Amino acid sequence: MYAIIATGGKQYKVSEGDTIFVEKLDAEKDSTVTFDSVIAVSGEKLMIQDDVANASVTGKVLDQVKGKKVIVYRYKRKSGYHKKNGHRQRYTKVKIEKINV
Repeated sequence: MYAIIATGGKQYKVSEGDTIFVEKLDAEKDSTVTFDSVIAVSGEKLMIQDDVANASVTGKVLDQVKGKKVIVYRYKRKSGYHKKNGHRQRYTKVKIEKINV
C-alpha cells in the first residue's frame, strides 16, 4: 500500500516505514506530523479525488537536517565583478508510520 502526498510544493510517493526528506516543517524532533493533502492512495485499487478526501498520512519527525552546500557564483566579464555565495537547504527527516484511509 502506498500514498502520494503533497508538502512543500512537491509530491512524494510514500509507504509505511519509509523515511523521506521534506522541506523544513515547524515541528520538534520526535513529534508527530500529519499530512492531510493526500493525492492518491493505492491499496486493493487506486483511489483518487473524492475517495481520498478524508485520507491522511501520519509520520514521526526524526531530525532537522541541512542538505549539501550549493555554490552560487556570479561573474560579469571585463568589469571585474564576481560574487560567490553558498546555500544549504534545510530539510525535515520524517518516518512514515501510518496511512489512514
